[in-house]
Amino acid sequence: MFVIHRMATTTTITFSLFSNSFRLLTKPSSPLTSSLKNGFSIPTKISAKQLTSFSLYSNRTGFCTSAAVASPESTETVVDANDKKLEEGTFSEIRIKLPTNDSSEKLLRIRHTCAHVMAMAVQKLYPNAKVTIGPWIDNGFYYDFDMDPITDKDLKRIKKEMDRIIGRNLPLVREEVSRVEAQRRIMAQNEPYKLEILDSIKEEPITIYHIGDEWWDLCAGPHVETTGTISRKAIELESVAGAYWRGDVKRPMLQRIYGTAWESEEQLKAYLVSKKKLNDGITGEDAGGGLVFWHPKGAIVRHIIEDTWKKLHVECGYSLLYTPHVAKADLWKISGHLDFYKENMYDQMNIEDELYQLRPMNCPYHILVYKRKMHSYRDFPVRVAELGTVYRYELSGSLHGLFRVRGFTQDDAHIFCLEDQIKDEIRGVLELTEQILLQFGFDRYEVNLSTRPEKAVGGDDIWEKATSALKDALDDKAWSYEIDEGGGAFYGPKIDLKIEDALGRKWQCSTIQVDFNLPERFDITYVDSNSEKKRPIMIHRAVLGSLERFFGVLIEHYAGDFPLWLSPEQARVLPVTDSQLGYCYEVASILKANGIRAEVCHGERLPKLVRTAEKQRVPLMAVVGPREMETQSVTVRSRFGGELGTMSVDDFTSRISKAVQNRSTF
Repeated sequence: MFVIHRMATTTTITFSLFSNSFRLLTKPSSPLTSSLKNGFSIPTKISAKQLTSFSLYSNRTGFCTSAAVASPESTETVVDANDKKLEEGTFSEIRIKLPTNDSSEKLLRIRHTCAHVMAMAVQKLYPNAKVTIGPWIDNGFYYDFDMDPITDKDLKRIKKEMDRIIGRNLPLVREEVSRVEAQRRIMAQNEPYKLEILDSIKEEPITIYHIGDEWWDLCAGPHVETTGTISRKAIELESVAGAYWRGDVKRPMLQRIYGTAWESEEQLKAYLVSKKKLNDGITGEDAGGGLVFWHPKGAIVRHIIEDTWKKLHVECGYSLLYTPHVAKADLWKISGHLDFYKENMYDQMNIEDELYQLRPMNCPYHILVYKRKMHSYRDFPVRVAELGTVYRYELSGSLHGLFRVRGFTQDDAHIFCLEDQIKDEIRGVLELTEQILLQFGFDRYEVNLSTRPEKAVGGDDIWEKATSALKDALDDKAWSYEIDEGGGAFYGPKIDLKIEDALGRKWQCSTIQVDFNLPERFDITYVDSNSEKKRPIMIHRAVLGSLERFFGVLIEHYAGDFPLWLSPEQARVLPVTDSQLGYCYEVASILKANGIRAEVCHGERLPKLVRTAEKQRVPLMAVVGPREMETQSVTVRSRFGGELGTMSVDDFTSRISKAVQNRSTF
């Protein structure tokens, strides 16, 4: 589906990228200019035959972006993805709503089938390749092969072979066989990994899926009926990575091929644009994959996010911490990470005959801060919070924009409390979560409560009490939620929260986890009212998840077109000629002195300066000509509201400051 925003008088063709936006302005069919008092003019009207755009504007929860300042004639229309005809002489913004595996069974079937088609193509091109597993994933699929190393260049050959298989419209046929028959067929093909997979399948009969009568694999499905159901133009092979069989470094290194698949070519294009937005100008491949470089505009937005986060945490009684990026390896042995999380940790460093470890988590550090002194029951609750950078090893093929990286900053916090304080503390975390997310325009969530798994630490009583506290806190908030029976961590029950963006997509961000394990491992205690040592309850929680991922979600939510208060550049001062340049810098200095992010741009004719500012998503333009310089004023133009008239610099400054403070439009 397309979401269309229409506004009379203007048509643009836009691909909105946060760091590299561009807008194609077509030839006019009517006068393009509107005269200002000082005699110069700015383009205000334009028309085009067709629009293709991936821009998003939202005014939910009072956080109005540029669409909110459109004229009263502005409307929103939903049309079918195949209907590309748009009215002439209207402003239209189109945004494809990408489906997910959860929302579209058709998409899930396509992706699963694409994994099989790719495996068939690989074995046709590389007959000695051995297949292992090939699941669907969030944005597509992958398959692991035991074969000689291949490169990204080989992906083109594989994709062409996939296209041929798809074009033959081969049926996918499900067959049920006995375990003995499955074993006989696998051995006849000399596929050792399939034998191991067969051994891990406990159910019978064994199900097999055939592509035509040429290729088959052990599989439970689901799949499309024929390969011709898949659009060849909706598939792309993305990358190759190394992956150990079963994730065990002692097992063979396999070649993992990642691909993305969608229901239509339009969806694939939208996904690729979205992926480009998340990679442009922020990751630094020269320094290593999955390591994020925050360039100036992104860094400003991060600064705003951090300031908002810190302010609200201090108001809610948290103490802010800063802790090291490395620690002695013994710390991670005590915490259990070296036993249960080692495959996601980087190799240890030998420093003066002692082993040190880059931190994958912040929890042990916060426990050390807690242990610096003996606590009394009167001290509780103890709340500590940190924007702590952690490092986790990810295979190169699994890296994805800002959503899966190797170094990221968690908005991490831990609460140490008494058993009878759990409910109130969880309720407080939910309140804070709601407050922070609402600041950034998110007010719809999917909430899941995960309960005790079969293997768990801690007694039945404390599990029941903690789980009841989580339920009660959610009920107090009147939030609907689903219970994931047995889905909790081994160390305690948890609440997971997915936020819903303007297109209805859901993103995992917030989590709240009760922990009975680390207090025991680190032997943390307090003195109760009877002067006896007791064990406190520990609560882990994150609201944003990580700054990198949350920033990526924000880009998707606003399509890179941030509201005024969050925009990295809020106002741009533009001279009609260089004669007004000195005054422009005076205006910019006044704006900056009042905390407004403003820049001066010159060197081009005014219409070009205006178009450039709009392309770069600058919300406000302050145009300065001879009359403005004489009257110490500016003529203000909103990127979507058009000309807003001439006003004094003080009035312009005051109105921006008020809009930023109220999180509203200018």
